[in-house]
Amino acid sequence: MTVPRLPVDEKPGSAGKPARSRIQTRNRQIILDAALDVFSTHGFRGATLDQIAAQAGLSKPNLLYYFDSKDAIHRELLTRLLHTWLDPLRMLDARGDPQAEIMAYMRRKLQMSRDFPRESRLFANEILQGAPRMEEFIRTDLRALVDEKAQLLQAWADAGRIAPIDPYHLIFSIWSLTQHYADFAPQIAMIRGDDHDPTDGAEAFLEHLYTRLLVP
Repeated sequence: MTVPRLPVDEKPGSAGKPARSRIQTRNRQIILDAALDVFSTHGFRGATLDQIAAQAGLSKPNLLYYFDSKDAIHRELLTRLLHTWLDPLRMLDARGDPQAEIMAYMRRKLQMSRDFPRESRLFANEILQGAPRMEEFIRTDLRALVDEKAQLLQAWADAGRIAPIDPYHLIFSIWSLTQHYADFAPQIAMIRGDDHDPTDGAEAFLEHLYTRLLVP
């Protein structure tokens, strides 16, 4: 499965503000892409506007024309990321075969680690700092979705369609075992070689692991 790229915001401004021109939209995207590199490498605290401007090939005053602070850039990136990050779990379908649905979810999460390693590290860095800019989202949207899917997993277990396992820890384990390949890619490269795909063989291993775990 190929996960679509995060959307570019091209909507007209609110409160009577004019729509952005193509150049403005392009420059905002250049800044956001540069900021994603910087934040995913250095974290929010370690990143600076000077680093982001240099990465974007813009002057700092030009960058500040589009975003008035480092926090504004970071929040924009997180806002774009968060709901896309939930899509793989949202797609877990109560009408499907339980084991097939869980395997498909695992594969979608692994594919996101392949396609969006910078976004995964941005998310991880924010969590490691205590999620100051994401706490409300985690306590509301994310928690509600995880509760909903945990109830589905529990219902499947109660019906004998999968093994009796803790549904929350099943979800947490999928997060851990897939996002590891993005968040700890440098460590994997040091162990397996820089020219080695970090996820090579991961899907087959995880399918084997979860197949054994989920069999009633």
